[in-house]
Amino acid sequence: MTASLLDRVPVIPVVVVDDVEHAVPLALALVAGGLPVIELTLRTPVALAAIERIADQVPEILLGAGTVVAPEHAKDAAAAGAQFLVSPGSTPTLLQAMTDTGLPHLPGVATASEVLAALEAGYTELKFFPAEAAGGAPYLKSMHAPIAAARFCPTGGINPDNAASYLALKNVGCVGGSWITPADVLAARDWDRVTELATAASQ
Repeated sequence: MTASLLDRVPVIPVVVVDDVEHAVPLALALVAGGLPVIELTLRTPVALAAIERIADQVPEILLGAGTVVAPEHAKDAAAAGAQFLVSPGSTPTLLQAMTDTGLPHLPGVATASEVLAALEAGYTELKFFPAEAAGGAPYLKSMHAPIAAARFCPTGGINPDNAASYLALKNVGCVGGSWITPADVLAARDWDRVTELATAASQ
């Protein structure tokens, strides 16, 4: 699924849910906007409950759990109904924990050495994070020639102004972005606005 994940949509919404009641209408708004994929980050106390609700009520969305930074996160996210996992970085223990869930996962990398280590571990589909702070599109472009086997979903600092520069790269399948679900829009429960932003990003 990770291979198809990178090619499914141009932008994967990276979402922070503070109110579990937002989970289902948010997911439905993304689907309506043409982005039926979500990376719901495990950064809030309600994240796992939000994953459970989306898994139960919005089966048409491909549901991922992000910010997987500890082995128990992988296990808990899988139990809640996540269909794929995303980590901001990689350690052997974390990779094993994600593998043990049986779910597809995108390990995070930020340097050439980390990419090579991931390739040695059998991964070719990776998250590049934090994208802008780690060198941005020029960094990824320069990495393609010597490490052509790796493909990336850059996340971190991506916005409507720079997304196209990443998506134009041969080694980028999609980008992850939080601009589609701004905190103030979610707080206002403006689901139509989420759909509008998703529609714009899906083009």
